Formats: sequence, structure tokens, C-alpha cells
Amino acid sequence: MIQRSLLRSVQNATRPSLSFRLSPQIRPFLTSRTVAPSASSTLQGRRWYSEPAEAKKDDVAAEQADAQGTGDKATAAAGDGLQAQLEKKNKEVIEVTDRLKRQIAEYRNLQDQTKREVQAAKDFALQRFAKDLLDSVDNLDRALGGVDAAKLAENGDLKNLHSGLKMTEEILMGTLKKNGMERFDPGETAEKFNPNTMEATFQAPQQGKEDGTVFYTQSKGFMLNGRVLRAAKVGVVKNS
Repeated sequence: MIQRSLLRSVQNATRPSLSFRLSPQIRPFLTSRTVAPSASSTLQGRRWYSEPAEAKKDDVAAEQADAQGTGDKATAAAGDGLQAQLEKKNKEVIEVTDRLKRQIAEYRNLQDQTKREVQAAKDFALQRFAKDLLDSVDNLDRALGGVDAAKLAENGDLKNLHSGLKMTEEILMGTLKKNGMERFDPGETAEKFNPNTMEATFQAPQQGKEDGTVFYTQSKGFMLNGRVLRAAKVGVVKNS
């Protein structure tokens, strides 16, 4: 009974459309020859039913791979976009920094220029007033230089007057010096003629002196904060 049931199941598995019964004479042959193929056919049937599942797994894996590839592409595209934005922002930062540096440099230059102009205005604010004083200083100097030393020794009143004028001149020149105004006399030191600070009014030969040397000062010169306020008028040696 067990063999018959097994044979029927094998027959039904291998030939589902076969509806007639086999004769007893060929049943042993069929049984001995079809058992093994039935097992393989059973396995094959099982493989037929397992292949769609594996195909589905492969499809799912392919879809996942496609999705992952699409995600990687999207991530790469997003990364490229962020990189481009970062480069753009860095460029903007560099440009803004350069403009800021230029503006700071221009502002500092303007500050320095303003300081120089203010200082120059302070230094030469008394220039016009100092020029108006030059004639008075020159007349006072001529008055002091025009008195004979012998007469000063003979006349006490004249000597006292001369001493008072000398003190007045010293105080006046000290006040002018505090405000940046100084007097210079090229004839006292026998300087070489300098066209930047001197004006030659005449030339004359002088024994024992080199050509171009100042030997006489007609009017003393004045400097205001290192700038020539008035050039000294001098006589220059010319032997040749």
C-alpha cells in the first residue's frame, strides 16, 4: 500500500495530465525508473517555485542599488552645489576684505594728511605777522649797530639807552624763537653762498678769501619753522 501511494504521488507530480492506470506488468519498471527522476523533477519543481523569489530578491537588490546610486548622485550634486556656494562666499569675503583694507588705508592717509595740514597751519599761522615784524627788528638792529663803542664809554645816558635797547632786542628775539622764528647772519661765519637761503646783492674781490664766500651781510635772514621766511641779503667774494 505504501508503494502504491508513493507511485501515485510520483505519477501525479511528473505527469499531472495522465489519468489512466498503468498495468501491473510495467509498474515495477516504472517504479524503478521514475523514482529518481521524480526526485529530480521535485527538486526542479521546487527550484521553479524558488526562482521567482530569488528574482524578486535580485530585483529588490537592483532597485536598492539604483536607489543608492541615485542617492549618491544626489548627494554628490548637493556637495558640488555646497562647494560652489562656499567658493562664492569665500570670493565675496576676499573682495569685501580687500575693499575694507583699501578704505582703512585711505582713511589713515586722510588722517595723516589732515594732521600735516593742521600742523602746517599751526606752524605758519604767524607767518604774515612775523613778516610785518621784520622791519621793526631790522630797525632795532641797525640802531644798536650804529652806536660807536667810544661814545658809549663817554656818555653814561647813551650807554644806558643802548643797554635797554639791547635787552629789548634779546627779549623780542627770544619770544620769536619760541614761536619758531630765528634770525641768521651768514657774514658772521663766512659761509659759502647758498641760493636757497641767501640773496647776493653785489660781488667784490677780497684778499685772502675764497670765491663764493659771504663777506658782508646787508640784511639778516629769518627762518620760520625750518622754512625761509626771508632770505639774507649778502655780498659775495669774487676775485677772478
